[in-house]
Amino acid sequence: MKSSHPRARKRRIKEGLIETGLLAAACSSVAITFAILYILVKESLNFFAEVPLFDFLTDTQWTPLFDDAHFGIITLISGTVTTTLVALSVAVPLGLTIAIYISEFASPRLRETIKPILEILGAVPTVVFGYFALIVVTPLLQKIYPDLPGFNMLSAGLVMGIMIVPYISSVSEDAMRAVPMHLREGAFAMGATRLRTALTVVVPAAFSGLAAALTLGCSRAVGETMVVAVAAGMQPNLTMNPLQPAATISSFIVQVSLGDLPHDSIGYKTIFAAGLTLLLITLVFNVIGFWLRQKFREEY
Repeated sequence: MKSSHPRARKRRIKEGLIETGLLAAACSSVAITFAILYILVKESLNFFAEVPLFDFLTDTQWTPLFDDAHFGIITLISGTVTTTLVALSVAVPLGLTIAIYISEFASPRLRETIKPILEILGAVPTVVFGYFALIVVTPLLQKIYPDLPGFNMLSAGLVMGIMIVPYISSVSEDAMRAVPMHLREGAFAMGATRLRTALTVVVPAAFSGLAAALTLGCSRAVGETMVVAVAAGMQPNLTMNPLQPAATISSFIVQVSLGDLPHDSIGYKTIFAAGLTLLLITLVFNVIGFWLRQKFREEY
């Protein structure tokens, strides 16, 4: 008995150290998030001390680096929303179709082959996707739309959609695989086909997980930088026409960050206001996704 006490004490000490390390890791991520938020809010307040918030929200021009400066963030938001909608129009149906096939129709061996390929696609650097959109996709689209500019939101959005397919398909497939088998067996017993079972039983039962996948895809598309920076043109243009060039919030941040603007200039401060706007947009998507997950969460 005496010899067991030192071992038990050492085990408790080790478990306590591991628990402390895990807690420190969790707290560090939260602390970093709040630090980023603090910097964005602090620098944005300095920006809004010089630029009225009303002008920032209502002006229809975005020329912060010109002598005749305008700070209408709606111009960048329109480009961000347009490229995101184009990307989601590709990624959502394609990602869900892949997820349904892998979850409900593919054999285990084929499933183990397809998933790693999708993960490799998700690991390709985004700048590669950007040049793929500029050099390959845009010339193909110009055969359909001869007047299509060399830089446009359509090609950038289409390639962004392909890029985020692995995120949507992987999360969606995991959600559908988590649906209990007895729900499928009940549908089969009623005479439903595999396709009908997948669409009318599995997909509704996994809706909370699918909402998480959609939220992840939206956030990924909204925050994408290099594809739109390379292929969309980085020209602030208030339009929702995907055939036109435009700038997004993230591409503008890259454009200014690579310049030689003084840190105390109003042009440099715009990146913090733009970054805060991007953070709020992403937060809205995540809140909507959380609400959908809570509303449609199934209890088995």
